Amino acid sequence: MKYEKVVAAKFISRPNRFVAQAELDGKEISVHVKNTGRCRELLVPGNVIYLEDFTCRQTKRKLLYDIVAVEKGGLLINIDSQAPNKVVKEALENGTVRLPDMAELCFIKAEKVYGDSRIDFYVRDINGKEGFVEVKGVTLENDGIASFPDAPTERGIKHLHELVKAKEQGFYAYVMFVIQMSGMTLFTPNDERHAAFGEALRYADMNGVKILAYECAVTPDSLEITQPVPIKIF
Repeated sequence: MKYEKVVAAKFISRPNRFVAQAELDGKEISVHVKNTGRCRELLVPGNVIYLEDFTCRQTKRKLLYDIVAVEKGGLLINIDSQAPNKVVKEALENGTVRLPDMAELCFIKAEKVYGDSRIDFYVRDINGKEGFVEVKGVTLENDGIASFPDAPTERGIKHLHELVKAKEQGFYAYVMFVIQMSGMTLFTPNDERHAAFGEALRYADMNGVKILAYECAVTPDSLEITQPVPIKIF
């Protein structure tokens, strides 16, 4: 996926979950944060950030810039929480990602209601096999190890239990962690931040839910899934 126009700026502060202050061309501006997670390791005063620029588009937006990526040392990390679903859909459609135990997909539907949840994708392959795919974006890393979540997520636990139910009812079930950066050596659940999510992920694994992790090629104005990353959950 590509963004239409991206400019570099410097992060100043984050007054609330949705708004940050940034320095662009020597002026302080308010920008939209497209990630409600904490991002404390990323949104650090002075860090270079990349903003999608809406100033020349016909829009009624109050904030004309969105933060889409940030530099952390020498690592460029996409923090757009809407991007993982978009790149997963692209990867499933073009075959970059093949789901274990399923053949070529012939139908992909986003935001499919199942049980008490809305699962990111319902899929069906050319042999009639059906499955559900839940997507989680990953922006937290430490020494080349990516982990999720960066904050407690009861919603994430609920999704994992719904996937287990789907598997019990004959569907194929997957949780895909989209690591919004490159060069990672490992993916692991972040038990330190939310032990209950790690427990739920291990429970899902033991009950037939397939756990997938892919890293991405990241530029200031693009994101693309590239290759799987080794997973360690126990």
